[in-house]
Amino acid sequence: MSELRTLGEFIVEKQADFPHASGDLSSLLSSIRRAAKIVNREINKAGLVDIIGAVGTDNVQGEQQQKLDVYANEKFKAALEARDQVCGVASEEEDEAVAFNKELSKNAKYVVLMDPLDGSSNIDVNVSVGTIFSIYHRVSPIGSPATQEDFLQPGNKQVAAGYVIYGSSTMLVYTTGNGVNGFTYDPSIGTFCLSHENLMVPEDGVIYSINEGNYIKFPAGVKKYIKHCQENVPEDNRPYTSRYIGSLVSDFHRNLLKGGIYLYPSTQSYPNGKLRLLYECNPMAFIIEQAGGVASDGVNRILDIKPTELHQRVPFFVGSKNMVRQVEAFLEKYRDE
Repeated sequence: MSELRTLGEFIVEKQADFPHASGDLSSLLSSIRRAAKIVNREINKAGLVDIIGAVGTDNVQGEQQQKLDVYANEKFKAALEARDQVCGVASEEEDEAVAFNKELSKNAKYVVLMDPLDGSSNIDVNVSVGTIFSIYHRVSPIGSPATQEDFLQPGNKQVAAGYVIYGSSTMLVYTTGNGVNGFTYDPSIGTFCLSHENLMVPEDGVIYSINEGNYIKFPAGVKKYIKHCQENVPEDNRPYTSRYIGSLVSDFHRNLLKGGIYLYPSTQSYPNGKLRLLYECNPMAFIIEQAGGVASDGVNRILDIKPTELHQRVPFFVGSKNMVRQVEAFLEKYRDE
């Protein structure tokens, strides 16, 4: 039986990968771990307490906020502010970035961008949801409050990124640019334990994940790709299969482990795409590239896109390398249709 390695032990062990960080990044990741445990506890009792349902307000995206959206946002924000390694956060749930005003926070090196509870509308039907986070070095002077420019950095500047999936088991998956590792939460001891070391996505897969209910609104290249999946069988003689949960973290996690592609193209309703570059696409792109996959907006590498606004949206194609490249080829071939 292999020796149990906890997330805390693993973070400390890997601290040598970042000698310049002086333990700050390790402490920051520990604060995310702590907040994830708290949110996990509330999700697991969501049917027993008054924590599900809408709060009656919309977020900046125009989407109805769920009670757990607000709860998760506050818990992660409080955990990050408490550790003094973060000078500010930007959240999908807030109109503007938040600069922490404590003196120690002003001297912090990092900013965090997050989607506190991805797929929260699924909680009342007991479908997996998640948290997505992205960490950058600040670019503003240390000792001053965080600025907008700290958050509007391209994804290739990320120091770390990850997600937590709250499902049949709870897992935290993250990268610091040295591979991708997954940790499963053991509620009996209250600890995340290494369960998926050095994750790599297969170069090919047979799973495609897309909301086909929007088919009529898709670009021609995406329609052609879907038809290709429906009418063809790959060389290994396993037919393509459509799997779509409707929670980015859940669909991404399955495809990371099994091989596949997640597609959220532009549509007539969302000509620039629907997913947020900073809170969803960049962190997932960093993770998938570290696992050997590809993330694209159909033309450009996601991590090379220079953001211009906090809640910028982009088309998103992510997963197994050969599948993403094939979608890009379809989009190029049928671009004018």
